[in-house]
Amino acid sequence: MAATDPTTQAQLGLLLGLDPTHFETLISHLMSSSNEQRSAAESLFTLCKQNQPDAFVLKLAQLVHGSTQTESRAMAAILIRKQFTIGNDPTTFIYPHLAESTRSNLKSVLLSSLHSETNKSIVRKVCDTISELAAGILEDGGWPELLPFMFQCVTMAENPNLQESSLLIFSRLAQYIGETLVPHSNTLHSVFSNALHSKTPDVRIAALAATINFIQCLPSPADRERFQDLVPFMMETLTEALNSGAEVVAQEALELLIELAGSEPRFLRKRLGDVVGAMLQIAEAKNLEEGTQHLAIEFVVTLAEARERAPGMMRKLPQVIRSLFGILMNMLLDIEDDPMWHSAVAEAEDAGETSNYEFGQECLDRLAISLGGNTILQVASEVFPQFLAAPEWQKRHAAMISLAQIAEGCSKVMIKNLGQVVAMVLNSFQDPHARVRWAAINAIGQLSTDLGPHLQVQFHNQVLPALAGAMDDFQNPRVQAHAASAVLNFSENCTPDILAPYLDGIVSKLLVLLQNGNQMVQEGALTALASVADSSQEQFQKYYDAVMPYLKNILVNANDKTYRMLRAKAMECISLVGMAVGKDKFRDDAKQVMEFLMSLQGSQMETDDPTTSYMLQAWARLCKCLGQDFLPYMSVVMPPLLQSAQLKADVTITSADSDADEDDGIETITLGDKRIGIKTSILEEKATACNMICCYADELKEGFFPWVEEVVSTLVPLLKFYFHEEVRKAAVSGVSGTLLDEGQVRSIVEQIKKVIIASSVRKQERAERMKAEDFDAEEGEILKEENEQEEDVFDHVGDCLGTLIKTYKASFLPFFDELSSYLMPMWGSDKTPEERRIAICIFDDIVEYCREAALKYYDTYLPFLLNACNDENPDVRQAAVYGLGVCAEFGGSAFKPLVVEALSRLNAVIGHPDAQHPDNVMAYDNAVSAFGKICQFHRDSIDAAQVVPAWLGCLPIKGDLIEAKVVHDQLCSMVERSDGELLGPNNQYLPKIVAVFAEILCAGKDLATEQTANRMINLLKQLQQTLPPATLASTWSSLQPQQQLALQSILSS
Repeated sequence: MAATDPTTQAQLGLLLGLDPTHFETLISHLMSSSNEQRSAAESLFTLCKQNQPDAFVLKLAQLVHGSTQTESRAMAAILIRKQFTIGNDPTTFIYPHLAESTRSNLKSVLLSSLHSETNKSIVRKVCDTISELAAGILEDGGWPELLPFMFQCVTMAENPNLQESSLLIFSRLAQYIGETLVPHSNTLHSVFSNALHSKTPDVRIAALAATINFIQCLPSPADRERFQDLVPFMMETLTEALNSGAEVVAQEALELLIELAGSEPRFLRKRLGDVVGAMLQIAEAKNLEEGTQHLAIEFVVTLAEARERAPGMMRKLPQVIRSLFGILMNMLLDIEDDPMWHSAVAEAEDAGETSNYEFGQECLDRLAISLGGNTILQVASEVFPQFLAAPEWQKRHAAMISLAQIAEGCSKVMIKNLGQVVAMVLNSFQDPHARVRWAAINAIGQLSTDLGPHLQVQFHNQVLPALAGAMDDFQNPRVQAHAASAVLNFSENCTPDILAPYLDGIVSKLLVLLQNGNQMVQEGALTALASVADSSQEQFQKYYDAVMPYLKNILVNANDKTYRMLRAKAMECISLVGMAVGKDKFRDDAKQVMEFLMSLQGSQMETDDPTTSYMLQAWARLCKCLGQDFLPYMSVVMPPLLQSAQLKADVTITSADSDADEDDGIETITLGDKRIGIKTSILEEKATACNMICCYADELKEGFFPWVEEVVSTLVPLLKFYFHEEVRKAAVSGVSGTLLDEGQVRSIVEQIKKVIIASSVRKQERAERMKAEDFDAEEGEILKEENEQEEDVFDHVGDCLGTLIKTYKASFLPFFDELSSYLMPMWGSDKTPEERRIAICIFDDIVEYCREAALKYYDTYLPFLLNACNDENPDVRQAAVYGLGVCAEFGGSAFKPLVVEALSRLNAVIGHPDAQHPDNVMAYDNAVSAFGKICQFHRDSIDAAQVVPAWLGCLPIKGDLIEAKVVHDQLCSMVERSDGELLGPNNQYLPKIVAVFAEILCAGKDLATEQTANRMINLLKQLQQTLPPATLASTWSSLQPQQQLALQSILSS
């Protein structure tokens, strides 16, 4: 439909003419339930906007201001706001295209609507429109009358509606363009103070929102400090709402205060005791709704979690923490002994648990993580004994549940008191109540994860027999199934030698459960068997013949819809057992299993069938087990795998302030004013598929080649897949191992830049945290852990760049030049040793793999490299001296002027009194290797008669086994060509050379390749035949007796 069409022109003339009813009818059709009518109305609406924007905007504004229909005014208010929302696409912002008279008219109509509109919901929509428009034009002087109008309205106590409206707009503007309001800080202080004292609850709550939003936009702590005196009035807004029974208003106030606690916790510091005390009173007030109590607790927990902004602050209030912990423990008592729980067929069944119980659990976990073990365990150790000694099962149950919840946050301190913790839990394995026994098993499972492997190493002899005993509880399948699940947790952090003595008992019990248990018990037994096999590896071979027939039976026969998960777990178990026992033992069954999986893959499966993701993982394990024998199955495996990797994220976009119900299967991200919901099952399948692709590429090497092109085109776009970190990580791993085109390499390089910038920002934030007034030793520990995690990020960057340099060599250098401004600061002495090491390794790779093309970087980087040779950190020294070696090898004349300086630096490393200490030996060995390369490639620049024997004196090297093989091969070559400086005058260094050969040969395969060892043996045999007997005898006598014996044996064989 074009606007040039006469009929359409006539329609537009009618819609935008003097009679407002036509336009109002159009707006009502936009809300029509008839798709056809709504679609036609949308087309006309768009044409009005495109062809006559001035008339269109004024019609909408007049409708907001003048329509007698509430629905029309509301819809017009929503539509007009959309025209002035800049959002992500500035081209949709209609305001710049309007005539000056229209703009003036529009602003006047919007402000007068605030006077005339009586419907609260519409007033809010108009306030939103005014705020959106102001956000786009106020800073450039486009609405000079707005702020004076608002300051006038907000002081009109006789008109609370206008007061509320202006506060709502202040609140929004603080979020959108807060810096515009900052110059009015003093005026706003008194405005907010007066409004917080208003007699009208709605004005007070709007004032609270405006105050909190404004505080958050203030640039400095000193600016925020001036608003400190408003805190009591802000809290009064909450208490007055509660006292008057207006819990909805109170909940709104609490949500606003939670936002403040998360973003500016230090603003509350001076009145922290009072504020938190009031919240705990609300949390314990029995006459209040659960939702209100939960919000008060959420406020306190949020303050505890705001560690990055107020480190250590909450730990200064031990009494508060004690009270809060008690409140949360009491919430765990809100649980009933529902018969449904006992008869459940799935582990996820939580009958009897209430929202109070679940919220208490969640908060205990968060509190322990944010406050740490020293603080929380002190309180818990006072509470747990009372609860465990209580006659009510709920209290004993609560102690076990709480212990499991706090284990992650308290792990370091718990490990120091492990005996007491384990004794307390195992004692509850004997509790008369099944739910308490279940909770104790649950705690052991959690502790196995959070305190492993310490728990496994020290207490396997108590924990495994207790779990085996719990598997005999046939009266309580829930307990049996959970005991099997805990075996899984325990064995995941376990070495084969710890498990070995218990395997007979555990495997036989799991087989009994597999035959006699209900479905939930069978699923638990399968998962436990899989984990035990995975942890015990080849030691599982003796059970293979007993276990595999049961597994295959389930795989083939569990084909009813209710048994889908059972079959999926059987698949997982078979593939892990196969990997554990190895290809030879598994081969015959593997063929049958794979035939079955192929037939299953060809069948139609429902979208929610767990079989798909389990099958993806089973195929990858079978590939790992069978290696190249798996190639014939790739044509079956890869198409569905690529399909899963290419799945589109199932995304829903709603307004950030919408009250959509939470869905467990949906993960949400808030971006600006939009809330993005993503279906997590799809993300998980996508991440699994990407990881599986990496497994195949890694395992099949060149056998994977036919799939490379399609894999690359799938994985590279995922490097910036916004919604799921695991998908991005898997994409990086997969891409590193495959060949990319230039655009794809650029995409990776751009991501690396972002990673480095983000890391730098996080470091600055941590440095700020250290300056906080409440920063304490526990915060210091947390900071140390965060720094270690940051180093992992740089390790990944180093690995990724290393792979790209090795793959693309000199053609990668333009990208390296782009990255140099990001990488250069990593050499600085203020950076962590790990960052310095990675920066040096990247340069080492450039020199080694780009050869002549890298010579242009020597002037810039070699001074840094020489300095780093004497770094305090041995890993940095190792990378630096290795770098000198590759520069000596490939640098030619560019390295020549630096030979003397390089030798001096290497001598300092080699000659250090602690050079051979285990911490330093890798740096020492690499320095000796670099020394040898200078002898080999720059002989004319050194005093060879001194330097070469000095190098020989350092041999053999035994720490870095890779460098050892290179250096000892070089020594062998020099002896083969009768190197004069090496042998010395009258062969005086020959005994030393023979002694070095003897030591290398006596070490087996560690210090030399088989080829080098054979060459050494041939050289020794030649020496036996050519040396004068006296020389030979003196050479031989310089060896240690065991070396003489070993050499005689080697030479005579």
